[in-house]
Amino acid sequence: MRPTTGTARGASRPRLSLARIVEMNLGFLGLQFSFGLQQANMAPIYGYLGADEATLPLLWLAGPVTGLLVQPLIGAMSDRTTSRLGRRTPYFLVGAVLCSLCLFAMPYSRALWIAASLLWVLDAANNVTMEPYRAYVGDRLAPDQRPTGFLTQSAFTGLAQTLSYLAPSLLVWFGLDKDAVDANGIPDITRIAFVIGAVLSLSTILWSVWRVPELPLPAEERARLEAEPLTLRSALADLRTALLEMPRPMRQLALAMLCQWYAMFAYWQFIAFALARSLHDTADATSQAFRDTALTVGQLGAFYNAVAFVAALALMPLARRHGAKRVHACCLAASGAAMLAIPAIGQEAWLYVAMVGIGIGWAGMMGNPYVMLTDMIPPERNGVYMGIFNMFIVIPMMIESLSIPLFYHNLLGGDARAVLVLAGALMLLGAIATVMVGRGARAAR
Repeated sequence: MRPTTGTARGASRPRLSLARIVEMNLGFLGLQFSFGLQQANMAPIYGYLGADEATLPLLWLAGPVTGLLVQPLIGAMSDRTTSRLGRRTPYFLVGAVLCSLCLFAMPYSRALWIAASLLWVLDAANNVTMEPYRAYVGDRLAPDQRPTGFLTQSAFTGLAQTLSYLAPSLLVWFGLDKDAVDANGIPDITRIAFVIGAVLSLSTILWSVWRVPELPLPAEERARLEAEPLTLRSALADLRTALLEMPRPMRQLALAMLCQWYAMFAYWQFIAFALARSLHDTADATSQAFRDTALTVGQLGAFYNAVAFVAALALMPLARRHGAKRVHACCLAASGAAMLAIPAIGQEAWLYVAMVGIGIGWAGMMGNPYVMLTDMIPPERNGVYMGIFNMFIVIPMMIESLSIPLFYHNLLGGDARAVLVLAGALMLLGAIATVMVGRGARAAR
């Protein structure tokens, strides 16, 4: 559907049907399938290749570092882009191609340094795609349709990660041998799952931009941008100005983001190692019990992402009625309670109860903060502020990656289950910090 009325930045934008909103967010299915593969499989892959538990967070630094460097700059650049394909589209198309290539290569890594290096490139590609994609949704939708747009992204996140977490188990159920591994110890089912992700990453984004292209820039804005052509210097200047002029509620949201993303990153890194201890009493990453645990983690991850898919749909009317801030605080509290409970659960069946809380929290994290954000920022700076907002995600991840190795043994006893307890406490603190957003200023809703 090619729009004939409206502007990309004006107050009036053509309203989209729910079907079109779903199509414009379909690219998130492929993008988040890629992220889900990382979350479910990178820690086991590192384990298969001989990584030490305490240093696992350092091997995950690729995501936060590339996000910190790439996303704010790409967001600022996309605000100034006037290409024939559109303002945002060139960025997430290039990112999708690079992401697909890395997904093809990742499970063929022969050494730890190869896998870690590919993760750097893969995360850079995902970061090039992510924030221009979010800004594209903010550009394209009328203000009252943005909650539906961003929570549709959250729903696709839940669906995509359900499928990505479950992919190895589905391959086993279809008859593949779960214990068949290559010379590097990486299971065949993991390699096939990554190939599926590579195909989805590119095809779904191509579908979205074909079916719901960007709106053309109004003549006056195009003239302004052409008078101030895109350069690295101008993009950096825009980034600096946006940081200095950041709205106060957005600054307040930073503390809540610190707590929730430190916690979630720690959960992804250590859940397989924690459950290997609680379910099988092993810390040996080369054992069959650990491979079984990796499959279990995939099944649990699929379940909590399925919960997130359903919860994201339910959060749409709740966010409109009660405000994204209140709803998000409740989501984080549910996730925190679940993380605190997991280390004490010794039977696999009861873990699915805890995954309900994880799924509700994950649905909130992938939708509500962006609903809050778009009400705080000027629309002509959607790209740069979406990029800056990603700093609120990646800086906590960097802090987690650098800090946990410092106290993993002496404070946490070298036990991955203690990391989950820490994560649960931080999620609850994040819920409290979310409630405080807007105090002393106009509340973000």
